[in-house]
Amino acid sequence: MNAPVNFDTLEVGFDVPALPGMDEADIQTPCLILDLDALERNIRKMGDYAKAHGMRHRAHGKMHKSVDVLKLQQELGGAVGVCCQKVSEAEVFVRGGIKDVLVSNQVRDPLKIDRLARLPKLGSRIIVCVDDVANVADLSAAAQRHGTTLECFVEIDCGAGRCGVKTTPEVVEIAKAIDAAPGLKFTGIQAYQGAMQHMDSYDDRKAKLDAAIAQVKDAVDALKAEGLEPELVSGGGTGSYYFESNSGVYNELQCGSYAFMDADYGRIHDAEGKRIDQGEWENALFILTSVMSHAKPHLAVVDAGLKAQSVDSGLPFVYGRTDVKYIKCSDEHGVVEDPNGVLKVNDKLRLVPGHCDPTCNVHDWYVGVRNGKVETLWPVSARGKAY
Repeated sequence: MNAPVNFDTLEVGFDVPALPGMDEADIQTPCLILDLDALERNIRKMGDYAKAHGMRHRAHGKMHKSVDVLKLQQELGGAVGVCCQKVSEAEVFVRGGIKDVLVSNQVRDPLKIDRLARLPKLGSRIIVCVDDVANVADLSAAAQRHGTTLECFVEIDCGAGRCGVKTTPEVVEIAKAIDAAPGLKFTGIQAYQGAMQHMDSYDDRKAKLDAAIAQVKDAVDALKAEGLEPELVSGGGTGSYYFESNSGVYNELQCGSYAFMDADYGRIHDAEGKRIDQGEWENALFILTSVMSHAKPHLAVVDAGLKAQSVDSGLPFVYGRTDVKYIKCSDEHGVVEDPNGVLKVNDKLRLVPGHCDPTCNVHDWYVGVRNGKVETLWPVSARGKAY
């Protein structure tokens, strides 16, 4: 699954959109490209921040679904490991050599639990989230069956309104059950406030995190009183990491989108009221697209439509230009407003997707570019691993 890519066997335009050494102008579209300089700067910046604040950074793999990108986050940014959302996604990273893997989700299906319990045999630390005492016995039985240890986070619903328990007594009850279960280890708390990550206002995000931090602190204090001090208190995203880092409660971050950036995250504001894609982070991920028709003088049609991106968080914007605007899309077409007729057939545009995570999941490859040349190709290793 994770063997080195043999580029000699790949054909541009069928197997891959480009090969190393090609000019950026010759890349086949639509495809994902990475500005490697910007990507590396983002990764180093987050790594430096985490280190300066005494935080572990567990990079979120659901964003890029790429073993290669995660390894770069470890090499340049000191990431300790990866967060995944599904067992199959986690297995891709384990098979790719990642040694510290958190499934930041619940695993309840018996077959999935069985696969999860086998993963430590491949040499990786495996942590999974639990929000129901009934799940503990099933995880314990599978770990004992395979002679492995599964570590567990108790997940707190600290405002996202999805998985997780709401009260401190529930947290303590589940932690005690994990601690008593053979084959399991209580390792800490999962407390990711996902609902506020994209709120534009810094002050609004802070208010949500202040409430979450108070809730998590209460749970941590109660666990300590029971002799169950968490080793890790994990959470924090691109829209909130500075709050968790300065909380005195959290010690692990789970940021993902900071590395690539997308249009939706870029719109949120920092403490000074500036958009975070205008100083805090750089756009490093783009959908490269080509003009395929200009039959109407004021509209250009490009080859990146719905099948090349997710628009759940809004349409992409054309990077670095104000004279043209991406205004709508259908399956195979994107319509670009071109009031002055500046675009020509075969011109290429860089689009910043509205939401990077689901956009990356519909592509097979990242094309890494630097100084106008293709430097590398990386497979989207866990593409489609949704089970």
